[in-house]
Amino acid sequence: MTLSQITTTHDAALSVALDAAINNKTKPLGSLGMLETLARQIGLIQQTTQPCISAPALIVFAGDHGVVAEGVSAYPQSVTWQMVENFLAGGAAINVFARQNQCALHIVDAGVNHDFGARDGLLDRKVAYGTRNFAQEPAMTAEQCALAMQHGAGLVAGLTGNVVGFGEMGIGNTTAAAAIMHAMTQVPVAECVGAGTGLAIEGVLHKQKVVQDALARHASVHAPLDVLATFGGFEIAMIAGAMLAAAERRMVLLIDGFIITSALLVLARLQPSILDYCVFAHCSDEHGHQQMLAHLGAQPILHMGLRLGEGTGSVLALPMLHAAVNFLREMTTFDAAAVSKKST
Repeated sequence: MTLSQITTTHDAALSVALDAAINNKTKPLGSLGMLETLARQIGLIQQTTQPCISAPALIVFAGDHGVVAEGVSAYPQSVTWQMVENFLAGGAAINVFARQNQCALHIVDAGVNHDFGARDGLLDRKVAYGTRNFAQEPAMTAEQCALAMQHGAGLVAGLTGNVVGFGEMGIGNTTAAAAIMHAMTQVPVAECVGAGTGLAIEGVLHKQKVVQDALARHASVHAPLDVLATFGGFEIAMIAGAMLAAAERRMVLLIDGFIITSALLVLARLQPSILDYCVFAHCSDEHGHQQMLAHLGAQPILHMGLRLGEGTGSVLALPMLHAAVNFLREMTTFDAAAVSKKST
């Protein structure tokens, strides 16, 4: 896909106006902490001192990974399609949290190794029946990667709101994300690879070796999109395309955990301004995510020991976005309330 240039949200005059609006609310300066930072960021994204949250949506992308053949997961590959069925039946954690927070939920088959047939509630964007085994060869071709990104962009184009979060499901995708993380950050492999779905220490060490050997096999791969195609999954590539399209539309991007942030690592190298649009929902308990966030200079909203994926952290952080814009829109000012300001 052709990458459009993401416009920075920086606007000096609007920043001054937002700071004045925030600081004139009936509270001590800075006392709402990160909510003030969020209000300012969302105002800059939406180019207004009266930002709002409208029709938030979460898209869950599902895909399988050929690298599962190397024994890198505690669960069989069939769990990917079984969890998609769970999403469609409304019984997964992301269904519960999306309902609770009145967030639209969209489920996408990006490349699951299963035939679902025509199903209500399932968006079929299958590129192939899972990627190839990147321990032996590139996970996908450049053309497949581009097609996945185009599909992701097209899905965002159909949204009506101004906030979008991204979720994923794919047995083996923490292995893919760890490889992308090392390739994009040069953080040692041992610090990129974690337990994923619950590997014991022996399994983690084996997973580290699989990733290390694969990185050595593909040592000549450095360009961001080549890294994505070589190590990524169809769901990760689709997420990357969706993120780019959302930023082009000046939407708020709610960034979930380890897998979602791996897609963002690729994009941040290509389009650093995309980070202006990103709200980091939480710091995952998956090994490596904290260093991913540090690499991006990100400050997550929640620290809850989450490592489920599915976009659960993003939806759980959504009330904080509502709070940020609502205090800016609805909280009274010192002047209107006839409350004295701090004496200088």
